[in-house]
Amino acid sequence: MLDPKLVKENPEVIRKMLANRHVQFDLDLLISLDGKRRELIIKTDELRKLRNKMSLDIAAKKKSGQSADSIIAEMQKVSQQLQTLEVDQINTDADYNRLVMTMPNLVHESVPVGADDTANVVVRSWGTIPKFDFTIKDHIDISQRLGLVDLERAAKTAGARFYYLRNDLVRLNQALIHFALDFLAEKQYGLIQPPYMINRNSMEGAIIADDFENVIYKVQDEDLFLIGTSEHSIAAMHADEILEGKDLPIRYAGVSPCFRKEAGAHGRDQKGIFRVHQFEKVEQYVFARPEESWKEHEKMLAIAEEFYQKLEIPYRIMLLSSGDLGKISAKTFDIEAWMAGQNSYREIVSCSNCLDFQTRRLKIRFRDKTNEQTQYVHSLNSTLVATTRTLVAIMENLQTKDGHINVPKPLQKYLGSSTI
Repeated sequence: MLDPKLVKENPEVIRKMLANRHVQFDLDLLISLDGKRRELIIKTDELRKLRNKMSLDIAAKKKSGQSADSIIAEMQKVSQQLQTLEVDQINTDADYNRLVMTMPNLVHESVPVGADDTANVVVRSWGTIPKFDFTIKDHIDISQRLGLVDLERAAKTAGARFYYLRNDLVRLNQALIHFALDFLAEKQYGLIQPPYMINRNSMEGAIIADDFENVIYKVQDEDLFLIGTSEHSIAAMHADEILEGKDLPIRYAGVSPCFRKEAGAHGRDQKGIFRVHQFEKVEQYVFARPEESWKEHEKMLAIAEEFYQKLEIPYRIMLLSSGDLGKISAKTFDIEAWMAGQNSYREIVSCSNCLDFQTRRLKIRFRDKTNEQTQYVHSLNSTLVATTRTLVAIMENLQTKDGHINVPKPLQKYLGSSTI
C-alpha cells in the first residue's frame, strides 16, 4: 500500500506509475473516495461536537427548571443525521480501502520503462554455456531414463504438473535445501520454517489478493490459504509490531513447500518438473531501514549469484521492465539459468525490493528510541533456490555422455557421491 498522502498531495506520481506499468486502475475514483471520506470525517466530528454541546445545554436547562423539549427535538435530528453520515463513512472507507489495496507499488527510477518482458534488460552474465560432444536430452528424458521422476503415476494420483521424485533425485533435492540453509546460516540469516497456511489478512498484507486468486490454493470452508512462497508467511510474522531500530536489518532464510496453480503453462513445461503445482524453496527475506534497503537489495542479489556460482550453473541477470514488474515490487532482478536441454535461459530467482508497500499493509514499523516517532521498515525478498527448477538446470547442464548426471561439488558431501 502506498502512502495515502500521495493520493491527496501528488496524484500525478501515481498516474505516471500506472502508465509506466501499463496497469488499468481507477485513480480518479480513488481520489474522489479519498476526498469524500475526508469530508465525512469533518462532518461527523462537527455533528458529534454539536450533539455534545446540546447534551450539556439540555442538562443545564433541566437543572434550572426550564423546558428542554426544543433542544431535545433538535438533538434527535442531529443524531439521525450523524447516524446516516456514520453509515456513509463506513461504506466510503470500505470502498476506499478495497480500491487502495489493489493499487501497485511505485517504480524505482532505474527500472526500464516498457510494456512487457521484451523491455527487460540484461545486466550481466556469468559462466560458460556448456558444450557437448553428444546428443543431449532435456530433464524429462534424463530423469525418466534414470528412474528419477514418475510423472505418469503422479498424474494418476494428483493430476497434471505433479510428480514423484525418486531415488537419488530425492537426495539431490534435499541436498539443495541443506546446502542453501547452511549457505545462508553462514551469512547470518536466521532460519525459519513458517506455517504452510495463512489467513486472508496475512495474505492480503503480503500480496494484492485480487491478482493471486487464480494462483493460490484456498482451503475450503476455512480462512486459510496454502502459501505460494514462504515470503508471505514471513512478511506477516511481524504484523502490528514496532521493531527495534538497532536490530535492523533482520534477515530470514525461509524454507517451505510452495503451492501454486501455475495456470498458463504450455508445451514441455506441462510435463516436466520446471513449472509445477508444488515444490520446495529456500527464500531470503529481509526487513531493512529505508535508507539501507537498496544496498540490501544488491546484497541479496549477490548472495543468490554466489550460490549459483558455487553450483557452477551459468546464468544471466535480468532487470525487469515496468510492464513486467510484479505489482508489489519497486524493482526486481531475475536470475535466469541456462538450461542446456532447452537451449535457453529460464528464470530460477526473483529478487525484489518492495520498499514500505508490504509493511504499510501489515503495520510493521521501527524506531530507535522509545519516545521517537515510528517509521515503516522496508521489506525485500529473493529466491535462493526453488529446488525443482535448479534440479532441471543440474540435470540438463551436467548430463554425461553415458547418460548420468554429475553432482555439483557443494552437494557431493550431502549425497556421498559425485554422480547419479
